[in-house]
Amino acid sequence: MTKSDSAGGADGTTAGSGDIARSLELLWGTGDRPSRGPKPALTLGRIVTTAVAIADAEGLAALSMRRLSTDLGTGTMSLYRYVPGKAELLDLMLDHVLGEPLEATPADGPADWRAALDTMARTYLEQLSRHPWLLKINQARTILGPSALRGLELALAGIRGMGLTDPELISTIITVNSFVEGIARTRLQATEAVQQTGLSNDAFWEDQRPYLERAMRSGDYPLMAGLSGDAFSYDNDHFAFGLQRLIDGFEVLVEGRARG
Repeated sequence: MTKSDSAGGADGTTAGSGDIARSLELLWGTGDRPSRGPKPALTLGRIVTTAVAIADAEGLAALSMRRLSTDLGTGTMSLYRYVPGKAELLDLMLDHVLGEPLEATPADGPADWRAALDTMARTYLEQLSRHPWLLKINQARTILGPSALRGLELALAGIRGMGLTDPELISTIITVNSFVEGIARTRLQATEAVQQTGLSNDAFWEDQRPYLERAMRSGDYPLMAGLSGDAFSYDNDHFAFGLQRLIDGFEVLVEGRARG
């Protein structure tokens, strides 16, 4: 694959859609760097962190090479000396963000696999909350850089004591991450709904209340009508409940496997 601007991911929402070889060179530090002339004012690290800051504040739609060059105070063409385009930049941004929680993670990690799964899930949820644009990216074919591999290495180290097969360990990670992404996406969509409509959640449901009350009195929905008043409360911690049930389920599998 060649220039990222003509790739399928030119909209900047598909990982691994640019020049794969160039992304790998940049991620692993094997690519050519500007070497002639005065010391460059830019660095690849500064470019990536600035791009992440733009995406955090305004979303991926606001990120372009032109916007990035403006925030960096340089010409757009100067950026192309460091990164071919937005698709490759996205690969670098993903690996950079994946590396953030690793800085505060002990090398050995939690001793118990249950604690490791809990930490994995909560860390990922916090990461998605800090960088909501991650939920907008198709990561089916993410370019694996140093941070991505290090994160997977630590995740496997935390759950290897489960005594499962290698495919089962990977399935465990995928299952937990998919659950976290579902919760994070629901939270993000709720926030976006308020921002896009200007209508609060309370006001939204208050508008429907007369119709819902009439429906509940009709007798057509006895199970719904019998629910307690706090069944749909925003205070319910669906994340903690679901995560614990997942861990409980894995424990049944682990114990059964241990019994042979």
